[in-house]
Amino acid sequence: MATSSFNPPVSFRAALTAGPFWPVHTLLRATEERFRPPQIVPHRSLVTPAQTAAIGKGAGGPQDRADILRERGAGRTPTIVLGGLVPDAVEQVFLLRRFLLRSGDLYYVHYSRAGFSLDLLCAQLDDLVAELSAAGQPPVILAVSFGAGVALEWLRRARLAGRNPPIGGIVLVSPVTCAADVIGAEERRAPSLLGRALQPFLAPEPPASTAVEKARTLLRRMFEAGAQNRAALQRLMTSAEAERLRHAVTTTIRSVSVAGACARAKALVAMHPPTDYFSLCLLPLTNAPALILFAEREDAVVDRDAPVRFVFDRVPGAYFPRSSVQYVVAKPGAAPVQHASLIFHAFEFRAPLQAFYQRVRRSPFAFAA
Repeated sequence: MATSSFNPPVSFRAALTAGPFWPVHTLLRATEERFRPPQIVPHRSLVTPAQTAAIGKGAGGPQDRADILRERGAGRTPTIVLGGLVPDAVEQVFLLRRFLLRSGDLYYVHYSRAGFSLDLLCAQLDDLVAELSAAGQPPVILAVSFGAGVALEWLRRARLAGRNPPIGGIVLVSPVTCAADVIGAEERRAPSLLGRALQPFLAPEPPASTAVEKARTLLRRMFEAGAQNRAALQRLMTSAEAERLRHAVTTTIRSVSVAGACARAKALVAMHPPTDYFSLCLLPLTNAPALILFAEREDAVVDRDAPVRFVFDRVPGAYFPRSSVQYVVAKPGAAPVQHASLIFHAFEFRAPLQAFYQRVRRSPFAFAA
């Protein structure tokens, strides 16, 4: 049965994330980064049968394969990060990395900038999860926005094939699960900001250069919406970090090719709305613990009648029996939490994540559906 909330315990580390202590937290993190810089390296899969089979069926080529990067952590509960359309996964959890690494290794899934294949990506997830579970480390899937749609489609396909992926848990942040979530079903309704960015890439013909630049501008504005408050940024990160982050995100936005953008948009169209598989044959998707986090301000991206809102507001337990659905709200006087704002509202998202990971670490590895 779905629960409504977690009650995270109070700790000294958690107290440091309170508003008045943010500058102290920034100083501690920056100092740690200086003496222990990130060591993120490509992960070479030891298990690849699903990928081999997918490529054999024509699922995609080298230009479609996602890059998987690994950063070693301290625990035995690894996390696989599936980011949104932008930024890449490393930047997506920019201010949450150190927290996540205390539970285990971090695996960042970076979508190809030249192409995209949903079939091949699902196969890569099959292989990575099999490899980690065989090592006694069933992972948590941390999926953000478009990445949440990838995660749900991966679980749906596994259940359709009669399999139960051996995961330790799943977190969906501001989930976008299908095209209808961002492009309203009613033609008279203007699509969301993300929908406007995606529309040129959904047409049968390649988009015009002006439409491509407009889409890139919209994506930059969506990211930079959280960066307008300079005082807030100074509390969250150093000026060098802010500049490095902005450069990385804008570089990604500019370097995704038109073919890659079209492939990502068409993958979103190919994802089945969760309302379409409300069936005893496919549900639940997993019995692993699940956390669904919506931001208080989702409307700029997610349509008000989106299928994802319908299912997770009304029947989340049908999809994830051990689930909690929460709305992440800013502290009084702070800027409202926007869609997938894991960077600019990292502390607001961290509290439910901390409680969830504690729950996962206490859970036995036995999630048969």
